Amino acid sequence: MARKSFPRLAVAAAVAAVLALTGCAQTASSDSGSDAGNDNPYGLITPGQIRVASLGDAKPYTFTDASGEFTGFDVELFTDVAERIGIDDVVFTGQDFSGLLSAVANGQFDVGVAAIGITDERKKTVDFSDGYLAGYLTVMASPESDITDEDSLAGKRLGVVQGTLQEAYAVKNFTDTELVRFPDNNAAISAVNSGSIDAHFLDYEAAKEYAEQYGLENAIDIPSFDAPAGFAIAQGNEAFKEALNEALHEAMEDGTWKELYEKWFPGSPMPEQYLPSAEQGEDDGDSE
Repeated sequence: MARKSFPRLAVAAAVAAVLALTGCAQTASSDSGSDAGNDNPYGLITPGQIRVASLGDAKPYTFTDASGEFTGFDVELFTDVAERIGIDDVVFTGQDFSGLLSAVANGQFDVGVAAIGITDERKKTVDFSDGYLAGYLTVMASPESDITDEDSLAGKRLGVVQGTLQEAYAVKNFTDTELVRFPDNNAAISAVNSGSIDAHFLDYEAAKEYAEQYGLENAIDIPSFDAPAGFAIAQGNEAFKEALNEALHEAMEDGTWKELYEKWFPGSPMPEQYLPSAEQGEDDGDSE
């Protein structure tokens, strides 16, 4: 009897051991997954680092300085926001704007930062933080041109950077204008200077730099407060979005946003909605 029972007892013991080991493995795996989530709560490509798709020629928003480092209003603001959520390692990489949002959507980058206007069309591809900037669109041309208003663009060749708000606006509103698409502002401004196009449609702040550098002028300024800029992130990453929004509003409320705006946009109208709540509604000549 004892000899016949021994194999059964051995098998039972072996099964129990296997189950115990399986349970330990599952517990370890669960703990490992929990630790991974704690180490990377925002689902970043590399834990502890934010990879940013940006532009190298969109001064004063995002651009590279003489040493090749990224700087500008958006760069400094996002770096501040990243530090507030505990990320000091922020890596900016230049991209053509036409492919920037898709690069964020497919996981090549954690976020897109380049004064990117929030639109319903773009929300089909990526998600956005709350807005942090609003401004004007500008048609820039030579002082000798006869472009003075939107009607005078009829029959003209107008440059736009592919994928931008300016392109979308021009397609909708400048129906009698021939649009010529470029990968960036530098290429378009060169075309204006060479005479291959009549004007270039870009952001108001970026136009300031080109006006000083090449003697061009703002022929038309168009308000664009219906599509504020936001940080673009992949869809479905709610934890990252909520953290960015909380930090962004902290930067606005403690005056950091205002300080950076005054640094990078001296003399420009200041959108009131991004000022500290105590300053909103004040008529000090800087807000509108």
